[in-house]
Amino acid sequence: MRDNEVVNSGEHREGGARATAVIEIGPSPLGFADVVRVARHGAAVRLTDEAVTAMAKARAHVDELAASPTPAYGVSTGFGALATRHIDPDLRAQLQRSLIRSHAAGSGPEVEAEVVRAMMLLRLHTLATGHTGVRPETAALLAGLLNAAITPVVHEYGSLGCSGDLAPLSHVALALMGEGDVRDGEGVLRPAREAMGRAGLEPVELAAKEGLALINGTDGMLGMLVLALDDLGRLFRAADVGAAMSVEALLGTDRVFAADLQALRPHPGQADSAANLRALLGDSGIMASHRDESCTRVQDAYSLRCAPQVAGAARDTAAHAAVVAGRELASAIDNPVVLGDGRVESNGNFHGAPVGYVLDFLAIALADLASMSERRTDRMLDVARSHGLPAFLAGDPGVDSGHMIAQYTQAAIVSELKRLAVPASVDSIPSSAMQEDHVSMGWSAARKLRRSIDGLTRVLAIEILTAARAIDLRAPLRPAPATGAVVAVLRREVPGPGPDRFLAPEIEAAVRMVGDGALVAAAESVTGPLA
Repeated sequence: MRDNEVVNSGEHREGGARATAVIEIGPSPLGFADVVRVARHGAAVRLTDEAVTAMAKARAHVDELAASPTPAYGVSTGFGALATRHIDPDLRAQLQRSLIRSHAAGSGPEVEAEVVRAMMLLRLHTLATGHTGVRPETAALLAGLLNAAITPVVHEYGSLGCSGDLAPLSHVALALMGEGDVRDGEGVLRPAREAMGRAGLEPVELAAKEGLALINGTDGMLGMLVLALDDLGRLFRAADVGAAMSVEALLGTDRVFAADLQALRPHPGQADSAANLRALLGDSGIMASHRDESCTRVQDAYSLRCAPQVAGAARDTAAHAAVVAGRELASAIDNPVVLGDGRVESNGNFHGAPVGYVLDFLAIALADLASMSERRTDRMLDVARSHGLPAFLAGDPGVDSGHMIAQYTQAAIVSELKRLAVPASVDSIPSSAMQEDHVSMGWSAARKLRRSIDGLTRVLAIEILTAARAIDLRAPLRPAPATGAVVAVLRREVPGPGPDRFLAPEIEAAVRMVGDGALVAAAESVTGPLA
């Protein structure tokens, strides 16, 4: 997915230090990397002059509607199934407070800070397009929360992913009003008003239309999609590293990865994965040791031979998801919206189906990629299929169990990933007295994709950990320089073959090195950038 990859770049937060780069927020679309910098690395934001002008112009149209005796949805009426009631001007400030307070109905564990920051940024961008009617000072306060690293507490449950991520965004809007709880820049839980006071920020009293504008968007699910794509750029490379190491460990062949064979089926992701495998296995002493007539095997198992086909399909799925995410990043989602000619019109753009579908699609691809990884691990542990390796790669099989239960852990995670691959977006449950009679469940799709990414990371880590042990057991045969570099980095924290040890810390070390890209970086120190 090189063309659509989310790249972490610029100055960012390391060891608690805030980023110094400032992301300009205006009507133009945000980039993937902008979202990652703000959400994960603490970059500051600034509303452009163009954004302020656009918001002020749209606000003037909303004020005209608010003063009109003709009811206008979201401006002078109730909401959802209560939209038939015209609200007296004296009650409209209360209307906004009541909307946010009632909709801030989330429950369950706190959502991760990076998800909340991504959601805040994406809502800020929609406000900055000038299509929502929010006052510039309200948008400026949202930017102020981001810059002060104040993160509203948002809960796991509450969004149906249709009329925006209503409950999650309402918890953010609640903080703008100085209500609810937040985490400050040190992660301390504080009342919103207190944290804002410490940062020199004043709560806002929401004006007509602003409540809806703050909560009617796909920002939560979209933010999680962008963050997932950032993770997958690393994990797809790690999957190729694991596959290459397993091919070496199992005395497989690399002939099936030849460019001319791969070109017969011109899927771009497959081509990228196969090119990575060729680079990773280049100059392998292990591979060279069985290229002569002594090798009687005709074909490798599918989990080896078809690695680029499966990993490539996952890449292509992510590339499609990135196209959808890019379109959504260029969107202005609210209901009603303020058009350039001053009209304020209702619409259905808040429905999360486009995002929900690709979030589910990615979960399917990740489950399959992890399943293939687990199958390669299992082959390395089975004397009937490992071509000379000791049972379970144990130091003294029978006395020692080696990596037997590490594969159990992999299998348990793969089974969980299959359950997480059941799409959320095929479900719908009516709400708001049947006004919202079809919903996307996109937030739920995003939440389970985050768990899928964690699971895939762990499965790949166990494969690489197992393959490194098997490669060591092939000595004196030497691995490829690239895979050997991966083993060397792993060995800084995880010892090589020997008697049984407490295995969980070694797995966690490998998980960390897959997640932070250290093992892929070791391979790329030899191969150059992998696709």
